[in-house]
Amino acid sequence: MTRKDDLKAEARSPSTSDRRDAMAVLARATAEELQAAWDAWSDKPGVETVRGPETGLVMVRGRIGGGGAPFNFGEATVTRATVRISTGTVGHAYALGTDRRKVRHGAVFDALWQDEATRAHVESGVLDPVRGRLQARSRRRAEETAATRVDFFTMVRGED
Repeated sequence: MTRKDDLKAEARSPSTSDRRDAMAVLARATAEELQAAWDAWSDKPGVETVRGPETGLVMVRGRIGGGGAPFNFGEATVTRATVRISTGTVGHAYALGTDRRKVRHGAVFDALWQDEATRAHVESGVLDPVRGRLQARSRRRAEETAATRVDFFTMVRGED
């Protein structure tokens, strides 16, 4: 393989940040959204469970004021799963909560997203609808917040 071929393969392969973004969207998807996307998937691959789904606790750390010394805020329940689809691609998923079915579907879609042949379908059929819902919710919250905003101002008296 020449350097030119290496560059072409590198251009086609997704970056780590792209996969991290896709996995974040899968973690924020609802179980119903992932189930509906799986039900609508026309050419379902064989899926082998490698690990889990299993539920455990993680320590959540916080910082006073966002930049102070870290402290243990508390524990959060997290579920994770790892699967291998029939193409040999391994997918992982993590999500807050205890919904094992959701996390398993998330791992399957992570594996499908990694495959160049199915990535576009995962983006358009799974991730884009979830992103749209999340953006609409964020916009709605911003509008609600803006409606209750109070602008304070100080009038300067000329006696200073």
